[in-house]
Amino acid sequence: MLRRGLYLVSPDGLETPALVAAIAALLPSRPALVQYRNKLADAPLRREQALRLLEICRAAGVPLIINDDLPLALEIGADGAHLGRDDGDPAPARKALGPDRILGVSCYGEWPRAVAGAAAGVDYLAFGAMYPSSSKPDATLAPLDMLTRAKREFGLPVVAIGGITLDNARLLIDAGADQLAVISDVFSAPDPAARAAAYAGLFD
Repeated sequence: MLRRGLYLVSPDGLETPALVAAIAALLPSRPALVQYRNKLADAPLRREQALRLLEICRAAGVPLIINDDLPLALEIGADGAHLGRDDGDPAPARKALGPDRILGVSCYGEWPRAVAGAAAGVDYLAFGAMYPSSSKPDATLAPLDMLTRAKREFGLPVVAIGGITLDNARLLIDAGADQLAVISDVFSAPDPAARAAAYAGLFD
């Protein structure tokens, strides 16, 4: 069963040493999951960075999820993969990962994607953007009550993503979110470690 808490998503564009240092500084706050996401890197750099993050996350006991790249997740033995709209059917991904690794899907605000993901045996359903997001400024917003409905109908962990801040986080948790996927509000904070710890405190 996945832990409730902060789902930490890595920012784009950092060189490997800076990325590793940034994530390492936040692991003491025990995020529920860490997702490696890099839309700008080529395949060799993605592999290098993912391997480095897997090493430090394993040492901290925090699962590492690879975004949008099932083959990379399988190659390096990551703890799981996250699939978006263009990343294929979750059913073969579930089979490839096996029962012991984590599979999540982006549902956006599209209920049929949640139905398909649950039927394929995913471990969590992610909805959003919940609020306007700097990382995906053109994203269509998902209604808050979709979190509540998904929690009720599927009984799976529900992840909220997009535009999340400490100011709106409690609304999402109260609506049913088990995890909050955050990039900017943590990594752009004056003290990212303190911000990550504050998110963790919301779930205590």
